[in-house]
Amino acid sequence: MVETPRETVASTTLGGERIPTVIVDDVHVVYKIHGRASGSSSPVAGLRRMLSGQPATQVKTVHAIKGISFTAYRGEAIGLIGTNGSGKSTILRAVAGLLPVQQGHIYTLGQPSLLGVNAALMNTLSGERNVALGCLAMGMSPEQVRQLTPEIIEFSGIDQRGEFSTLPMSTYSSGMAARLRFSIAAAKKHDVLLIDEALATGDARFRKRSEARVKQLRAEAGTVFLVSHSIGSIRDTCERSIWLEGGVLKMDGPTDEVVPEYEKFVNGK
Repeated sequence: MVETPRETVASTTLGGERIPTVIVDDVHVVYKIHGRASGSSSPVAGLRRMLSGQPATQVKTVHAIKGISFTAYRGEAIGLIGTNGSGKSTILRAVAGLLPVQQGHIYTLGQPSLLGVNAALMNTLSGERNVALGCLAMGMSPEQVRQLTPEIIEFSGIDQRGEFSTLPMSTYSSGMAARLRFSIAAAKKHDVLLIDEALATGDARFRKRSEARVKQLRAEAGTVFLVSHSIGSIRDTCERSIWLEGGVLKMDGPTDEVVPEYEKFVNGK
């Protein structure tokens, strides 16, 4: 674990040196996918295979991340780019501690916060109630929750066409839920905030507000990782980009250098 004295939390340097928040050291992530074995598409066929001692399912091993290494520092906003299946979301989940690493190590400052468009909210509860629970889960006091709830609801924009904040989450569109989820997470300062495609939802105004908030979080000495298929969002938000392809780190550097190379790769396919 990367240790840093508490009095330096608002600074991006310590003794003139940049403060690392995430160290990924030769990390490999391997997971297994279980599926039906060939010829076991029906329950009867599966039972026959089981009685004959043959496995009813096949296990496929996926080497999703292959020896990736990088260091992130306080005050950075880092874009993760790559084609579908390149390992972007996998490395975020590994940094968040949600996926074990097969080999290598990940060191983080505090507990990284993963914000993804599929993060669970309670569909039977109202938006307001989900805001309260989300803020409490992030360590806020009840008084802070009362003060921040109206701001979070306003930022999300879910009440622009009615009082959706008082309705169950089950009545929300996927975009509304994603906007509310981002608004909850962005209401708190994070040592490390991991964002997976959350800025791809909503209208242009919400994306601008979201990108501005990401820049503010970075300015408050946090580190932000952003996975997005919107290269425009990466360019507008992140000064550094990491390009993954096939689970391998292809390039790591300034966004205005990495993105053009990635675009050449994509357009040449």
